[in-house]
Amino acid sequence: MSIEREEIEIVIITGMSGAGKTVAVQSFEDLGYFCVDNLPPALIPKFIELIEGSQGKMTKVALVIDLRGRKFFDHLFEAIDSISLAPHLNFKLQIIYLDAKDAKLVQRYKETRRSHPLTPNGLPLAGIKLEREMLEELKGRAQQIIDTTDLKPIQLRERIIQRFSTNEKHPFSVNLMSFGFKYGIPIDADLVFDVRFLPNPHYIEHMRPKTGLEEEVSSYVLKWTETQQFIEKLTDLLKFMLPQYKREGKSQVVIGIGCTGGKHRSVTLAEYFGKTFADDYVLHVSHRDIEKAKGMAK
Repeated sequence: MSIEREEIEIVIITGMSGAGKTVAVQSFEDLGYFCVDNLPPALIPKFIELIEGSQGKMTKVALVIDLRGRKFFDHLFEAIDSISLAPHLNFKLQIIYLDAKDAKLVQRYKETRRSHPLTPNGLPLAGIKLEREMLEELKGRAQQIIDTTDLKPIQLRERIIQRFSTNEKHPFSVNLMSFGFKYGIPIDADLVFDVRFLPNPHYIEHMRPKTGLEEEVSSYVLKWTETQQFIEKLTDLLKFMLPQYKREGKSQVVIGIGCTGGKHRSVTLAEYFGKTFADDYVLHVSHRDIEKAKGMAK
């Protein structure tokens, strides 16, 4: 008679230097994870053996792996694949990639007066660009990408705790985010939909200072035939795609809906789809740029 092994949860924290990995690993420590900072990737298989030998004492583990161990970095994918192919392990492996815009990373280096690990005697921006190239493939394999450009440390901590403290109850969640293309595409979005082709309330003078959270604006956006056709087609697409993401093992999907300023059309549709799928998934709706747009209104 075989005995089912307890699931081991392994989280690999990686990403750009200066993007918040220290805050992230501290957050996982607070959640009760056994954490190891700067583990050389070549040692991951040996570490997994230690976990197996702990007799169930280490079931939640977070590993920080970054370019401080770059001499061993080429072994990372081999180590990840060896875990995935091990038939005797009952585990859940997730890669979290922390990122931020170049300008913000440069600002953080200047504030801390630290040099970039890849260019200790050179300019931080040169190191950032080189690091981004080196980590491109790893970013593509991450289950979660968190953009910390506009996040304070406490906000990053809250986001990690929100996502991982509820894993047992809610293994899959959907995050709908409205945004404005004029402020840039959110880099942590898995899917991005452009609704700038829809009629724009911005050109109705009395609606201009309002947002898609207000009934007058949302009714205006939703009344058009092209809006209804878009809703019908995207609803059908998401009904097909979201279960596939869940089956593939992703813990969350971030869906970005963008208009020009992130104030009217994208907000309306993010709210609409939030209500549409609220009964089927753990769902969060956020509006990244609504306050920026309101602040620019005359």
